[in-house]
Amino acid sequence: MAATSLGAASFDGLARAGDLLRALSGWKRFAASLVAGGLSALAFEPFNIFAAQLLGYAVLVLLLEGVPDARRRTFRFALTGWAFGFGQFLVGLYWIGNAFEVDAANHAWQIPFVLALLPGGLALFPALACVVATGFWQNGPARVLVLSAALALSQYLRGHILTGFPWNLAAYGWGAVPEILQSASVLGSYGLSLITILLGVSLAELCARGRPRAYILPGSMAVLFALIWAGGAIRLGATVPDVPNVRLRIVQPNIPEAEKFEPQFVTRNWRRLLGLSRAEQGPEPTHIIWPESAPPFFLGREPAALDEIAVLTGTNHVLITGAARVAKNAEGERKYYNSVYVFGHGGRLAGLYDKFHLVPFGEYLPMESFFHALGIDKLVNSPGGFSAGPGPRTLVVPGAPLVSPLICYEAIFPDQVTGSPRPKWLVNVTNDAWFGTFSGPYQHLLSVRVRAIEEGLPIVRAAGTGISAIIDPLGRIKGELGMNRMGMVDGTLPQALSPTFYALHGDVLFAGLIVLLVGLAGFLARRPNER
Repeated sequence: MAATSLGAASFDGLARAGDLLRALSGWKRFAASLVAGGLSALAFEPFNIFAAQLLGYAVLVLLLEGVPDARRRTFRFALTGWAFGFGQFLVGLYWIGNAFEVDAANHAWQIPFVLALLPGGLALFPALACVVATGFWQNGPARVLVLSAALALSQYLRGHILTGFPWNLAAYGWGAVPEILQSASVLGSYGLSLITILLGVSLAELCARGRPRAYILPGSMAVLFALIWAGGAIRLGATVPDVPNVRLRIVQPNIPEAEKFEPQFVTRNWRRLLGLSRAEQGPEPTHIIWPESAPPFFLGREPAALDEIAVLTGTNHVLITGAARVAKNAEGERKYYNSVYVFGHGGRLAGLYDKFHLVPFGEYLPMESFFHALGIDKLVNSPGGFSAGPGPRTLVVPGAPLVSPLICYEAIFPDQVTGSPRPKWLVNVTNDAWFGTFSGPYQHLLSVRVRAIEEGLPIVRAAGTGISAIIDPLGRIKGELGMNRMGMVDGTLPQALSPTFYALHGDVLFAGLIVLLVGLAGFLARRPNER
């Protein structure tokens, strides 16, 4: 009897909390949604409070429930969803301002505009999701099914529209729970994001009044995630063997971005790369990996540097490095590329890859004449904007399995990281110095780990200022070097797994779940509301 009374009191307390949120209106509802969105971002790296995201989505539902059924209802839904998105993106992406401090004299003035416009623009996606939900809003579980589907679909659209920016997807709120992340090998990041959002919004059902079975949906979701955790724990119990006769050395030179290409530091920076590569520490490496744009010059235009690479690789080493390059097209125009070179024994060029997912305003300037008129230029100080490569490629690496390179934020795009034929590992060369030292690099690293899980492929990550790491195909870090440290990561290369369900079928389950939720919501909407 005492336990029953305690449970009833708990549900009554949740219902009263829900009533308080539903009663908010005007600026108070806007402010509460803003706070809820900011709270939800605490689920992402480096905070890893996964419950914060779930609570944030539950609060969003309760705030939408309080919107009156009046003439401006759609607008109020959109504004509430926009405020939620703005809070989430502002807290989760504040670190982007660091990129504008590298060349502060030319770009620091843009920081306030960036921190307003970027979260504001991205917030249009959850705002649109809330507008879609307005037309199907019911006083029952149908509303949370439609809202979950719309929010998840908005994340998919965010990852694809205008080159895409799938940063901090809802799935990444499980960074502290690797067992849950294993489900990305089947569902992918978008599928895991969908059921994560559904779990969060279903918690609003616990605050319902007059519906004795309101606990069924959140209870079912809790059981589902318990099963996912158990399956992930079993998967993580597997031992992944190493590729024979491959010994890796990741070089992390830790050169501040402001000093990277300055003439007075060029020789020092180049010597640091060579010195760390040759350092006698443990077993001699067979494959050396340098970060994105590691050579402080156009490598193809420096015969002396190419000669030193020939000496470094000798008869038993391979070098994989990021480097800027320039080439003339058929019309004789100079084109600049952010590239990866593979140098075999004796410095022989064995492979070349050009980045295809370029960063807008970073590596190229969209609507160039318009933004130049406003005094805005791209962040990377190069003679011209970078040109895009043809897409993912698989390269032959002497003495190692086939590899697909990923340059910097190319690694954040699900289902767009492997070339053909399917590689046996991925190399992510990056320069996270642009991202600051707190949230950005850790969020980027988690995205890379999830790509490993999705594809069942190990990833070797070389970051100029950290975090460099060797990641096995289950997303586990086997060796790393932290932020702002100079040194090397020596280790072995884990073997690839058999292609995962996601690697074979992509986002088919995500699409199927969207259809299932919308269909189930339509069925429930035709039933009489439970009062």
